[in-house]
Amino acid sequence: MMCFGVYAEQFTRFSTAKKHLIKTLPSNAKSLYCGCDIKRQGKKLIPDPTSCGYIPRNTYTRSGKVNVRALRIEWEHIVPAWEFGHQLQCWQDGGRKNCVKNSAKFRKMEADINNLAPAIGEVNADRSNFRFGMLTGEANQYGRCPVKVNFKQRVVEPPFYARERIVKAYSYMQKTYGLKISKKQQQLFNAWQQQALAKNKNETL
Repeated sequence: MMCFGVYAEQFTRFSTAKKHLIKTLPSNAKSLYCGCDIKRQGKKLIPDPTSCGYIPRNTYTRSGKVNVRALRIEWEHIVPAWEFGHQLQCWQDGGRKNCVKNSAKFRKMEADINNLAPAIGEVNADRSNFRFGMLTGEANQYGRCPVKVNFKQRVVEPPFYARERIVKAYSYMQKTYGLKISKKQQQLFNAWQQQALAKNKNETL
């Protein structure tokens, strides 16, 4: 179970927001998609794969180097920067770099901690800017981590325990910044919300 509220702290730089989150991360926090325990290693955060059964999809990169992103926690934009960024003129004029340089609104959105969650770097990279959806087949790409990624369809199915967090982040970004999302995604999020409410109701009975 992942509990969270809307955070009042506001930042204007993604790097500053990340530093704040690393410092204030609760000791019982779990990674978003795999539900792994998170350990501190100096100023860095690393996942504990033994706590969740995570196995990297790629232990090594194509060049033969160790896949370091599988060994670290990164801060995932639940609503991808691409998704909220391309709705702004700055993105049309020059992509993310241009938005960071010239748009105060984009910088605020990019650094909003209500849209950030700790995730294993490899899974964060694989999710990319894919939309959320439901997929067939077993979740076995990352050991026992129950997330599914379909690279061909560009769709990610998060595990049940991550869906409420995802829905709330999208809802927050809609209300706060006027984020537009597709009718299909909204229908999916509505269904997830109903499932979460039913589960919570059953647990209290």
